[in-house]
Amino acid sequence: MNSRQRILAALSNEQPDRVPILEVIDDPVIAAIAKILGFDTDKRGTEWEILDRYCLFIKELGLDATVSGFSQSTEPIANGLLRNRYGMVFRPSAHGEAMLVDGPIREPADLVGYHLPMPSLDDFDALQYTMETVGSDTAHFLSVGDPFKTSWFLRGSMEKLMLDYVLHPGLVHDLARMATDLSLAVIEFGAQLGVDGMFMGGDLAGNQTTLMSPRHYREYIKPYHKELVNSAHEKGLKFIKHTDGNLWPILDDFVEVGFDAFHPVQPQCMDIVEVKQYLAGKMCIIGNIDCMELLPSGTEEEVEIAVKETIEAVAGGGGY
Repeated sequence: MNSRQRILAALSNEQPDRVPILEVIDDPVIAAIAKILGFDTDKRGTEWEILDRYCLFIKELGLDATVSGFSQSTEPIANGLLRNRYGMVFRPSAHGEAMLVDGPIREPADLVGYHLPMPSLDDFDALQYTMETVGSDTAHFLSVGDPFKTSWFLRGSMEKLMLDYVLHPGLVHDLARMATDLSLAVIEFGAQLGVDGMFMGGDLAGNQTTLMSPRHYREYIKPYHKELVNSAHEKGLKFIKHTDGNLWPILDDFVEVGFDAFHPVQPQCMDIVEVKQYLAGKMCIIGNIDCMELLPSGTEEEVEIAVKETIEAVAGGGGY
């Protein structure tokens, strides 16, 4: 099997020749890994230089898939902040994902006259470059926004959206509708460009339970998840959902939505053997290697032991 075949087999709950490897890697981490592998200088480099390094070490690290985003046309504003085309304001981080500072819908009235800009083909230049450079033997996934995360980014904070669940339910649906339409457009471009699937970020849970009640998930998020997954499946694409935390309260909902896989099955709150037994034949599972303590602080030997133990426990029968 080549990498693409391996990934698609696992996502179809089949048994590949070995456990495939897939991970989303932030730009600062790409730059740091590239330096370790000798592809870097002392400076971080431009966006395209980082993309080159990413393509170079996909094979160096033995990854079976790439995960690419699309351009959101950020521009610098005052105080070192960045604003994207949607009016969301971020503080860049040297370590990973930028921190949201503000959104365009500060009050419900701000939604009047606001239109979420749709992407164009030029926004997917990085995806096309990655696919051409890495090649068709590797699986390629395109990041797509979760309507929940996009909605609270538009509102400027998660707590505002959570209050809207009670105070402004109509606004919640209006935001989710806009966010879903944007993601539908991204899926359409992904299908046209030949990706193998979509990768949706956006946490829905903490270590104890979901961030919102299961009832609110089913009312405000699940229908939009279902619409996006259906769109991807109609185009022959796989769909992976990322969320940290304890997903047990809505795991059956994930099956009903039709996600092909979920990532990362956080070990602090979900036992992967139990999850594998529960989801066998229904959904592929990805990850479960501790990235809070083990990966940043453990020894190489400890990491290797944990990986081997996890593979031994859940790789049989496929779907991992």
